[in-house]
Amino acid sequence: MGQTLFDKLWSSHSITRQQDGSELIYIDRILLHERTGSVALKSMEEEGLIVANPAQAFCVMDHILDTFTDRDDDTSMPSGTDFIRAHREGAKTFGMRLFDVNDDDQGIVHVISPEQAIVLPGLTVICPDSHTCTQGAFGAFAWGIGSTQAEHALVTETLGMTKPKNMRITVSGALQEGVTAKDLILAIIAEESAAGAVGYVVEFCGPVVEAMTMEERMTICNMAVEFSAFTAVIAPDEKTYAYLKGKPYAPSGVNWDAAVTEWHTLTSDKDATFDRDINFDATSLTNMVTWGTSPEHAARITSNVPNPADESDSAKRASLEKAMAYMAVTADTPLTSLTLDAAFIGSCTNSRISDLRRAAAVLDGKHVADGVKAICVPGSMKVRAEAEAEGLDQIFINAGFEWRKPGCSMCFYAGGEHFGHQERVITTTNRNFESRQGPKTRSHLASPEIVAASAIMGHIADQHILEEAKNG
Repeated sequence: MGQTLFDKLWSSHSITRQQDGSELIYIDRILLHERTGSVALKSMEEEGLIVANPAQAFCVMDHILDTFTDRDDDTSMPSGTDFIRAHREGAKTFGMRLFDVNDDDQGIVHVISPEQAIVLPGLTVICPDSHTCTQGAFGAFAWGIGSTQAEHALVTETLGMTKPKNMRITVSGALQEGVTAKDLILAIIAEESAAGAVGYVVEFCGPVVEAMTMEERMTICNMAVEFSAFTAVIAPDEKTYAYLKGKPYAPSGVNWDAAVTEWHTLTSDKDATFDRDINFDATSLTNMVTWGTSPEHAARITSNVPNPADESDSAKRASLEKAMAYMAVTADTPLTSLTLDAAFIGSCTNSRISDLRRAAAVLDGKHVADGVKAICVPGSMKVRAEAEAEGLDQIFINAGFEWRKPGCSMCFYAGGEHFGHQERVITTTNRNFESRQGPKTRSHLASPEIVAASAIMGHIADQHILEEAKNG
């Protein structure tokens, strides 16, 4: 019987099967950020433990630090400075590479790992962060863990695990012009529910996925955790190899040739069996936006807020009503009638150079509406530098956006900088949970283009609405 891509990744890293049915898995790469990694490193130092392989572990500053242009260890998050300094000291103590606050290569961990080629096809990659699944776009087995698991992996290079099931999502057809990877993953979650992939590793495949760039593939894998998947994978191909070649931690010379030969085997066999198969036709897909407090509360941007009265299941109806009350939206209200207080472009979902280019194309020569606070946070210092070399920063600034340094700020609220109480925000992030971006903040997830168009209009809008207003 053939193997799935995930089967191959699992079996190639399985060291031994244990009595309880779990298996001991070898870990190739360990990524740590200051919010959780500092905890693991401090615990290890107190216990007198050592890192088994410091060359395979990487420390990043991204979660707690402020994204203001002028920044240092001081942060608006209570006790945040202590986390930053403890993480720096831990990296130094254990001899690990640190992407520090103002390092030229600093950025959000799931952005800089690919751009440094820390992640490679066929590797196991872990990080105390749920969106580590982003890196499955490279044909790696990458997943989020807790700080205690991180400590165990640093010391032993292993983790004990029970193997998840296999799910395949085949995306057929073709995306219409202006429809993005963000629209696709929101539509899949809306159709299958936010709990639709519990217990599964999801392989995304099909002609639409094959046509995507690596940055688009990272976007759909990033939100696999919002689908409740253990993680996601996409088989590597020539686009993957081209993206990685020549990057700092990629193999070179004869080692590169040997690696590519091996990577060609990382695909699901034709006779592989999946525990669940989903076919999704993307032909008629249009721009999506969320209206509620879960990524599954997503709908076509031209549609209305759903009516709970149409839901026969009482528990689901109550859930819809709760989400609508929090978001202050009314049944059957057009989504495009919702006015905005803020717009945000950033996060590990949509902060790469292609995301910024697409948003800038919408913003060029225009300005955000009065009363809308607009912020752009590039995903890494490299992305920021590339955007500035292309003049994208000036487009954002001229349009009324703040141009920030990289980090996770404004994506999640942990006591630091945030959007205001009950403010309505259109955002490229991955989570619209209650208070995710601030106290009682109301977040609407969308693609960079939609965020840009909505910021200009002052209400939720797509590019067609923007063009109609411009021409009208």
